[in-house]
Amino acid sequence: MKTPSRFILYAIVFFAFFDLFAQLPIMSTFAVSVGASSFIAGFSIAIYSLTNTFGNILSGIWTDRNGPYRVLVLGLFLTSFSLLTYQFVDSASMLLFVRFVHGFMAGLIVPAAFTLSANVTATNRQGKKVAITGSFVGLAAIVGPAFSGIVASMTSPPTVFLFVSLFGWIILFLTVITMRRGQMIDVKTKTDDEPVKADSRVIRAYWGAFFLMFSQGALAFLLPLHVQALGYDSRLSGTLLSMFGVVAVLFFLLPTNRLFDRFSPTKLSALGVAIIGTSQLLIGQASVQSGLYGVLALYGVGFAILFPAINTLLIQSTSPQNRGKAYGAFYAFFSLGTVAGSSFLSALSLSVIQQFTLTGVILWGASLLFMMSSLKRGRMF
Repeated sequence: MKTPSRFILYAIVFFAFFDLFAQLPIMSTFAVSVGASSFIAGFSIAIYSLTNTFGNILSGIWTDRNGPYRVLVLGLFLTSFSLLTYQFVDSASMLLFVRFVHGFMAGLIVPAAFTLSANVTATNRQGKKVAITGSFVGLAAIVGPAFSGIVASMTSPPTVFLFVSLFGWIILFLTVITMRRGQMIDVKTKTDDEPVKADSRVIRAYWGAFFLMFSQGALAFLLPLHVQALGYDSRLSGTLLSMFGVVAVLFFLLPTNRLFDRFSPTKLSALGVAIIGTSQLLIGQASVQSGLYGVLALYGVGFAILFPAINTLLIQSTSPQNRGKAYGAFYAFFSLGTVAGSSFLSALSLSVIQQFTLTGVILWGASLLFMMSSLKRGRMF
């Protein structure tokens, strides 16, 4: 069968994460503008991640049953449509409903896209290809917040969602045109619904996804507070996050991406978690801009090592017959990690520096568990 364009796959991944990151700078203020309390404003952010989790899981199941192409088309269509409904939000209750639907629909896209990518990539090149795919996640993290911040300041938050929806419709059209005939190993040849085995590598991939996004949730929650406490302008938080994204993208695209096919993904996972844990510890201690930029650059390296490593672990321990379900659960752990990272820390009566320290300690503990779990088997995968 015809192999679908890599460009289209990368564009789909970029759109899915662009949709996510574009919401971050405008969601809370948009919620308040339609009459939401501070609690409801926070809940409107959390409910997206929660329903996204269910969308991820169902996407995985449907991908294995019907093939990734159909799930991608369905996900792109429903997500683009749900983005249009923000134009009709005029109350807090309406916003919560739209966020509920949007989160679920958006959850259908990523597991199918990554399953499709994995199924058409040679086994010995999985690490490098995942790194390149990850670069588009990084680009979305850089472009999304900047785009929404600029457009919202010039127009309104609903206009941001309108533009994102338009982008989604374009991606959907290109997907149908370029992938319709290929439908890339749409897993129609399998005879049984193969379950995901409790392989130790699968478990490590899931926990890696959780701790990566636990760290991201903590960073999104704590960094603006830390920057504000140091007396800097709030814009510094955005540029610091851009620094992390730029470094991650460069690491993904430069020859450094070759290490993902040369070293054990378990070792790289342990290293990546350790680096982002160290970064969390150092952020709390940094008090000058140069120090903060340096630490966020280090964080970007850790992210760039961990993301492809856990994806490679998942790919190596699954088959095309069950990879959709595995990726569905994988990205469900992503969503849960984001919620846990921010909500867990916000519930503790600790200073911002103490919360950064606690996050770093938790991540270092996770890194040690990665190493210990593999050593118990007598070898590194």
